[in-house]
Amino acid sequence: MSEVTRPTLSDALTERMLDLIRTGGHRPGDRLPSTRELSQRFAVTTPTLREALRRLEATGAIEMRHGSGIYVGPAIERIVLPNPNMREMAGAQLLELLDARIVIEPPLAAMAARRARGDDLAALERVLAEAATHLRGEDAELHEANMTFHRATARLAGNSVLHEVVDSLLTVHGPEQREILQIFDDRRRDHDEHHAILRAIVAGDATAAEERMRAHLADVKTVIEQRLHHPPK
Repeated sequence: MSEVTRPTLSDALTERMLDLIRTGGHRPGDRLPSTRELSQRFAVTTPTLREALRRLEATGAIEMRHGSGIYVGPAIERIVLPNPNMREMAGAQLLELLDARIVIEPPLAAMAARRARGDDLAALERVLAEAATHLRGEDAELHEANMTFHRATARLAGNSVLHEVVDSLLTVHGPEQREILQIFDDRRRDHDEHHAILRAIVAGDATAAEERMRAHLADVKTVIEQRLHHPPK
């Protein structure tokens, strides 16, 4: 009986926590009451509360900082949330992920070219300058810089929902994106294609920005597809 009731209680408690954050006017970074205070407030045991807190933390709605407390997370107002329980993707799904990015990201690059100005463009240039320092084997840092570039380009398009879709794809499938970098195995070529996209955005050429983003992602997909179908022996 408890195995049936417990998820229901956790669901209700999660909603009550979200209500507490919203009605209290809390913003990302604000500190929330302690675990003990929340347990007393909602009349639940500490383990039950922690289960609800873990669920909220998994979606970025809250942050639990060891030795400091519970804070409102940066994703509290997101519309599109990544699934923290996503399993590793198979090869066919990996190609579907790239197909999805090919559909979504090129039009966003065009929108960014129409909208981006000044500080926005300087931020994109800094990201690629950072990426350039990691082309000789520092794949973790290079991956982070590359994903930051794609996220920033989507953000500059000015559509928060589509930006969150791209961000969620890149966040949930971070391991797959790192694998793509390793399989593609031409970091300089990848970097040069990013620069071509950036030049089009800086020039305000929406058509070129869209074409170069599409060509870049299609290039990556072609290489990955070939490697999956004909793996090196």
